[in-house]
Amino acid sequence: MNTKFLKTLIMAMAIPIAWSCSTTNNIAYIQDRVLDRPEEIDQNAGIVIQPKDQISIVVSSRNPELVPMFNLPVVSYQAGSEMVSSAGSQRLMGYSVDNNGDIDFPILGKLHVAGMTRWQLSDMIKDMLLDKGFLNDAVVTVEFLNFKISVMGEVNAPGTYTIDGDKITILQAISLAHDLTIFGKRENVSVIREQNGKRVIYDVNLCSTRLFESPAYYLQQNDIIYVEPSKIKAKQSTLDDKGLRMTSILVSSGSLLVSIATLLVSIFAIN
Repeated sequence: MNTKFLKTLIMAMAIPIAWSCSTTNNIAYIQDRVLDRPEEIDQNAGIVIQPKDQISIVVSSRNPELVPMFNLPVVSYQAGSEMVSSAGSQRLMGYSVDNNGDIDFPILGKLHVAGMTRWQLSDMIKDMLLDKGFLNDAVVTVEFLNFKISVMGEVNAPGTYTIDGDKITILQAISLAHDLTIFGKRENVSVIREQNGKRVIYDVNLCSTRLFESPAYYLQQNDIIYVEPSKIKAKQSTLDDKGLRMTSILVSSGSLLVSIATLLVSIFAIN
């Protein structure tokens, strides 16, 4: 029997055996949890405004005639056209945070917003409008427009996801990606983060409650979650790659032999 075929057969039989022999130590999340023991949660957890962020700020008041001067216009983006005002498919323009962490706000001028939560920025603008005598009943709503995270590797639905609000955990992000595949290494999930001009990588163990203590438990803008494949998947991929190469060699060899045979037949026919 062909040696390579035998190896392929053995690997195909080994995978189900490996699954059946796997313990929950490799699969179950948060295995060392303690039931009925409340733990403190950081109520202030969430993203803060950073340079190059896009944020929307909407000012409302009981004096509607004063509100427009503090709000950006409503626009619509149409394929193949410039940004124009539109009555349909409307959305608010956002403020771009510059490299210094500032935005230019109507009437109030330049505001330093980097490092603030959306709630802190809302309160700051509300207080400024009140102190300067513009509006005494302002309601300021701040939202993030570019809060996105990416999930890749051994998950069922890899991709980039836009997040509503200002808080998401690594477990929620994995849920968006329809959970890890059976081949994903749950004890070593990487979170790649760029912040303050630096790139840092955190390793998170989803099988341990220590994940709640990780700086990567609450995700930040543009975080990338990478789930590494298990050794079984890596071996299977290598074996599949070797199989594809062998198939290609056999097909090429077969085509060459057919060409040679056709040539020989033609030569003998002429003779």
